This record gives sequence, C-alpha cells and structure tokens, in this order.
Amino acid sequence: METYRLIPHPYSPPDRVKAVEVDVMLDPGDDIMLDFRVEPREALLMPPWRENVRTDRLWETTCFELFVRPNDGAGYFEFNFSPSTQWAAYRFSGHREGMEPLALGLDPFVSRGLEDDPDLLSVDLDLGFFPNLPGRIGISAIIEEAGGRRSYWALAHGPGEPDFHHPACFALDLPVATTRPSPRT
Repeated sequence: METYRLIPHPYSPPDRVKAVEVDVMLDPGDDIMLDFRVEPREALLMPPWRENVRTDRLWETTCFELFVRPNDGAGYFEFNFSPSTQWAAYRFSGHREGMEPLALGLDPFVSRGLEDDPDLLSVDLDLGFFPNLPGRIGISAIIEEAGGRRSYWALAHGPGEPDFHHPACFALDLPVATTRPSPRT
C-alpha cells in the first residue's frame, strides 16, 4: 500500500479543506483499491447515499477520479466515484476526444465510510479487462465544500486551468503495490 497526498490546483484553492489523501493498492488479482480521505471531512458538501450504480455527471460535485492510460496509444480511461457510492466509467481515444461509456466486466465496488471512519470513500476496481497494462494512472478529486467552493486536487497538474486529462496528471506507473487481498474474496 502506498499513500499519496493530492495537491490543490493553484487557480482554485480550497477554503477549509486542508488535505486529500489516497491509499493505493494493487492486488495480484488485478484489482486496484483506493481509499480516499479528506481533512476535515465535515468541510465537504456530501451528496446523500444512493444506489451503487453507474451515473453520469458525478464531477458536478465532490467526486474522486482515477485515470488509466495503458502503455500503447493515446487512449485512456476515466473512472468517477462519488461519496453517494455512484460511479461512472468512460473511454477516450485521445486528450478529451472520443468520449464514450466504458463497458466493464465487473462493476466497481464503491463504499462510503461512516462518519467516524477515516476513509471517506473506498473503491475496488477490477483492472483485469484492460489491455496492455502496466501503464500510467492519474488520481484526482473535485472537492465541493459546504459553502459551495470547489477545489481541484491531483497527484500532479499540467499548466493552465485545472485539467485532469492533461498528460502531466498521469503521474504514477502501474503496478503501484501488491500487499493485501481484494475485499471481494
């Protein structure tokens, strides 16, 4: 397991949120597990719990994102995970080009921690269907605070306005880690 601290984009500083962290684990069965924390958690505008289903436009409020770019070509994949437990998955043919829904063999498992749980959101996503891994990943978050302020956090940012699709945001090589078994077993 590796823990990473996301960096707020300088064009959109947070108001009360001081830190966004993610634990990243890759198990031998090709699942990637992400545990997100936000400090202080009570500063967030939290969407209500919903059914754990695919839903578009999650980035309009607090949302955590994973981008995966296999080693071949310009295409990549985007996954959105909401504290509501809803999720989305997309395929892109190039930088913000050719967006289409991504069919998955197995839906991601997304769970929201209770108020006293340090992990705000936990995700278990099967990467076994991806061609040509390893590759590079980007991890990011859109954080909407209770007062309405939005900040954009990532492992790394490209120049200019916030853009999680920018090549600079794909900051980690896969595999990331191999330490604990999948919670599905």
